[in-house]
Amino acid sequence: MNPVEQYMTDKLQERQLSGNLRALVLRQAETDFFSNDYLGLATHGIITQQLQQLPAALQATGSMGSRLLSGNAPATEQLEQTIAAFHDAEAALLFNSGYDANMGLITAITNRHTTILYDELCHASIIDGIRLSQCARHSRFKHNDTQDLKTQLQKAEGAVIVIAESIYSMDGDIAPLHEITAMTTEHHASLIVDEAHATGVFGKNGAGVVCEMGLQDKVFARVHTFGKALGCHGATVVGGSLLKQYLINFARPFIYTTALPPHAVSAIATAYQYLSASAFSNSGLHELIAYFREKIKQSGEAGWKDSLSSIQALVIGKNAETKAVATALQQAGLQVNPILHPTVPLGMERLRVCLHSFNTHVEIDKLFYVINTHRCSKI
Repeated sequence: MNPVEQYMTDKLQERQLSGNLRALVLRQAETDFFSNDYLGLATHGIITQQLQQLPAALQATGSMGSRLLSGNAPATEQLEQTIAAFHDAEAALLFNSGYDANMGLITAITNRHTTILYDELCHASIIDGIRLSQCARHSRFKHNDTQDLKTQLQKAEGAVIVIAESIYSMDGDIAPLHEITAMTTEHHASLIVDEAHATGVFGKNGAGVVCEMGLQDKVFARVHTFGKALGCHGATVVGGSLLKQYLINFARPFIYTTALPPHAVSAIATAYQYLSASAFSNSGLHELIAYFREKIKQSGEAGWKDSLSSIQALVIGKNAETKAVATALQQAGLQVNPILHPTVPLGMERLRVCLHSFNTHVEIDKLFYVINTHRCSKI
């Protein structure tokens, strides 16, 4: 075994011993409480059905190059105009994933004079973008703690960028964006908001939390992803026309990658048509969220995070017990996955329950029954 293989073996053994070894698994249960398909567009094949009616050219599987070479197309540019208008922004630029969008945005707009302040629960793609950026200084502020952010803004030097998510992926809570935008405006800082888990769920026709709060003009850039409620793939950065032109020239994950293929562009366009339709409604999803929150109150179960989003988290705090409860749910036909360290901090291991428009009260009742039965049996 060479030194690199020995290093990998040792690291995997460490992860195995700590009970945190990751592995790819196939879905084993009937009821989906684990995917990010909040509106059911992927589950029910709504996008696929629409795509089958399009001309063959719009269903092609290859774009044949980067956007700056052979991968650009009228349909792509039209989609970006549609997305910008939908999210009430000057411009939008497509990326191949939310990870690419955050990496490309953060690394492109920073230099050795930049200071980045970011919420401690920001997604790994944001953290990796910060690590690979040229920023002189970066610092975490306590989760959704505007006082901590204010203190750090008062000390920050150079060009300052603040990064937050509108809905946090592991807790499901909403950022205090009114307060954050007031602070960034006062301190002449630029605010980036990742709307991955808000797109399609919050705001008029699912335009996001920033639009719902009317803060479009106070946010420098927003990242919307399509692999969650929109049921397809890819992402966009929306903001000013200057930002788009700059990213086209300096965002490496945009410049040096093969563009999204025509069928992916068509799928995204179809998803936005779905959201824009007069008949669109996500009220059924929000009714289920309200029902779930009422069940939490009735159950008296401690550990549930305070959330009004599709993401509901029950913090258990131990790897073995968290996995045991998840196994009990899966054996009952409910797909709920355990979230373990290092995805979340030690002691914050949890069940992450994702709610969808296609879930039912009966399924939610069953979930609470299984959790309560399992945990009571261990007392």
